[in-house]
Amino acid sequence: MVHLKKLLGLLFFTFMVMALWQCAKRGSPSGGPKDTKPPELVRAEPENFTTNFKSTKIRLYFDELIKLEDVQNQLVVSPPFKNAAEITPMGAPSKYIEVIIKDTLRENTTYTINFGQSIVDNNEGNPNSFLSYVFSTGDYLDSLTLSGAVKDAVNRKADEFISVMLYAIDSTYSDSIIYKEPPLYITNTGDSLPLFELQNLKAGKYALFGLKDVNKNNMFDQGQDKIGFIEDTITIPTDSIYLLNLFREELNYKASVPSLVAKNKIIFGYQGDPSDMNIQALTSLPDSVTTTILKERDKDTLNYWFTPTELDSINFTVENDKAQVLDTFTVKMRELPLDSLKLTSSASGKFDFEDTFSVLANTPIAVLDTSNISLMVSDSIPASYTYTLDTLKNKVDFDFELEPNQKYTFSFLPGAITDFFGVQNDSLDYNLSTGSYADYGNLRIVLGGDVTYPVIMQLTNEKGEVQREIAASESQIFEFNNLDPGKYVARVILDENGNGKLDTGDYLKKIQPESVNYYPGVIDVRANWEMEETFILSN
Repeated sequence: MVHLKKLLGLLFFTFMVMALWQCAKRGSPSGGPKDTKPPELVRAEPENFTTNFKSTKIRLYFDELIKLEDVQNQLVVSPPFKNAAEITPMGAPSKYIEVIIKDTLRENTTYTINFGQSIVDNNEGNPNSFLSYVFSTGDYLDSLTLSGAVKDAVNRKADEFISVMLYAIDSTYSDSIIYKEPPLYITNTGDSLPLFELQNLKAGKYALFGLKDVNKNNMFDQGQDKIGFIEDTITIPTDSIYLLNLFREELNYKASVPSLVAKNKIIFGYQGDPSDMNIQALTSLPDSVTTTILKERDKDTLNYWFTPTELDSINFTVENDKAQVLDTFTVKMRELPLDSLKLTSSASGKFDFEDTFSVLANTPIAVLDTSNISLMVSDSIPASYTYTLDTLKNKVDFDFELEPNQKYTFSFLPGAITDFFGVQNDSLDYNLSTGSYADYGNLRIVLGGDVTYPVIMQLTNEKGEVQREIAASESQIFEFNNLDPGKYVARVILDENGNGKLDTGDYLKKIQPESVNYYPGVIDVRANWEMEETFILSN
């Protein structure tokens, strides 16, 4: 009897658990299939592809609630409106978009309003990709097209949202128009593929440009925009496919207003090429005042150093013969502390076999006394070194024999370095240590294919920062030894003028940038590995 009661109790408990589980199961929504359908345009007022267009308002109606996202980047109007259209609603869900035109439209012109992927459904964010509204102020719609791609002159991947522009070559056209006026036609490349297609074009002759238009004014701003251009005139209709190679120009020379930053230092900033920049004091300086000029490392600044004076102000001329620019400035003196000698080193602690050990000064180095500089190995064994005083970069480079798994100490006694003002260094020790050769990897690259020398072979990290480079005037195997383990990207610069650096382009001079070719894929360098890769260049 007790058994029967227990059995009945167990059955009742099981039944209740099953019932509750079923209730819970029935009460839990499955969510259903995910909505992947983009919103569809169901009606337009006036109708899409309208001719003899005279309206100032356009409404686009959709089959579901939509919202606008990233309109600033995605929306492209061609030809561009001089006054931006008002687009509503922004942010709030709606079943329609309204475009208020605030421009006087051109006669007999076909306009395209391309929304990119800015129109998305309200729930899942599915985009209606590249919806265009097209109308003509004339009797017919222009229908010709032009297509192509963009690339970056330096980086492996092109920037997103590159504006591609066509200017009509007519009696009003000049090379400077891209600085002053928006184009006749415009499109962009979007945020994924670097491809473009200009649509609804009129037959004619055009100039083709690409811009990374930072402030979105549809014109070229040299200080911030990248530019690409096709040198030849584009004749439409055409079946040709065009490639735009975007680069950042070197800025035109311009001197900045100088500034007193220390009792013994005035900084003269500039943009562009300072090689012909000449600074002269117009004010007669006392005989007790001596001066020197030195470029600031890694900054577009010239440092004008001077022994302190009681003058209230100094007048300067800053001349650049090459740029044909002459500026006059006045710098007022005020009470500021002196910039005094400080030394820093290029490395401390771990020292790689391919590194250079340098000691850098913040004030101009005048005298180097090597009798006050010693190098010790393993704390007690004297070692020899050679050195180079780099007066342009205001540093001393040291060269010495390196051994694996070893400790080195450079000791600088007072008077090792004396600066322009007669100030000497305090006692300083710099400690370095090497690892094992097995901690590094070695990489050889064989360059083949369509190669014209001289070239510069570079290894960068995945951010594009140069880690190593080798310049070559003739065919050779490029050996990169003692590399830190990691992922590297190899690229080759065709150094056309043989100056050992990558030269950018110049639009007004019709100069394209030097060519940069990337090795396909990433090279994974491992510790204690020897690797060889073949890099084939092609047109």
